[in-house]
Amino acid sequence: MDASLADRPRDWNDNLLVLGDFNLDRIGDPLFEAFVSTGLWPPTELNDVPRTVFDNDRSKHFYDQIAWFSDPDGKSLLRSLTYRIRAGSFDFLPPSAGRPDRSEASWRISDHYPLWVEFHLSP
Repeated sequence: MDASLADRPRDWNDNLLVLGDFNLDRIGDPLFEAFVSTGLWPPTELNDVPRTVFDNDRSKHFYDQIAWFSDPDGKSLLRSLTYRIRAGSFDFLPPSAGRPDRSEASWRISDHYPLWVEFHLSP
């Protein structure tokens, strides 16, 4: 997969986003560098959000990604979506005294927090 997919005229991919568990470890890691070498770029606003129930200040993971193709200068190749510079993750563990421990929650729900990004839809 490379940026030429997003640049074909009159095709289904005018607003091609990729999402998923890519098992990327960190920014600067060889797998992360291979991912972005295709022209796919995740928003920088996701760099510091927790991705798993086990993340803490010492161990941050980049397993899950939301990304889209961009030119080398950073110009997005999305045609009718404009990234609103807002993104994050959702901590689904309830903040209560009866909160399940992280390991139990990882088996019952997931060990990954859902990620989100906000776009403006252009006509």
